[in-house]
Amino acid sequence: MDEEAIMYIAFTMVVLLIGISLLQYFGRGLIEVLCFFIIVAGVLLILILNFADFILMSVVAGLFNITFQPAQNYKITKDQNAIVKNVNGLFYATGYVTANLFAYTFKIETESADEDEKMISAPENWERAIMNIDFPLKYHVLSMGLDVQKVRDEYEGKRSYQEFQMSRALQSPTVNDMTLTEIQRKINVIQRKIDRISQGEKPIATAMYMETTAIGVSEKAALDTLNRQISGLQISMSSMDVDLTRIVGREMQVLFGFNFALPTTFEEASSYFDQQN
Repeated sequence: MDEEAIMYIAFTMVVLLIGISLLQYFGRGLIEVLCFFIIVAGVLLILILNFADFILMSVVAGLFNITFQPAQNYKITKDQNAIVKNVNGLFYATGYVTANLFAYTFKIETESADEDEKMISAPENWERAIMNIDFPLKYHVLSMGLDVQKVRDEYEGKRSYQEFQMSRALQSPTVNDMTLTEIQRKINVIQRKIDRISQGEKPIATAMYMETTAIGVSEKAALDTLNRQISGLQISMSSMDVDLTRIVGREMQVLFGFNFALPTTFEEASSYFDQQN
């Protein structure tokens, strides 16, 4: 099943929904209640597709044994967590794991107090992690430059909000030192970002992820080996303090597509990574 088939199914469901909703004009009572619940279910389905489609698609594909075809001779398994290709009787299964030093998202990351220490120790931790891996992997770094003025305006807006929160906290009779310290920490973090931009540093959004492929004489054998490799990556890379999440569903298909073409704008890229975190 490809994107075109999904669109046809979606269109059919919309037509069916409209048809059922029109039944209320032929009677009241039970039919009207039924139409109401169908509309509510449709709204909930749209919300899930927009905010948690990686969960919904995995459940639906597994329940109905559906496989998707992201490219010729490739298929996405019903569990939505691997892409499989059959080459002359040998099966190649590919999976993806997030590997961002920060949250897996193109949204601007929250800078932590020990960010510099993490970056300094990253090369040594990387060597230690790779020493424990006995299979090939690809480490992808996808970077997009951001509009400097837009980011600066956003930071200044966040700083103004935190300063307002600080002013309210100081006027509160029940204020405590922990609250003031936390607000001041957030202000300092935002100010450091603004200072870096003022010094000429251009803000960059980055998504990092790992890709590994397993081989087997059957699809099950390849997937079992892939699962072991994914687990090995998550265990080995945990020493780097990275966000380790196995990518499933729509975002996995997007990452697979990056092998053929990359997004051309930040807006296009960011739209792909707002779901699974």
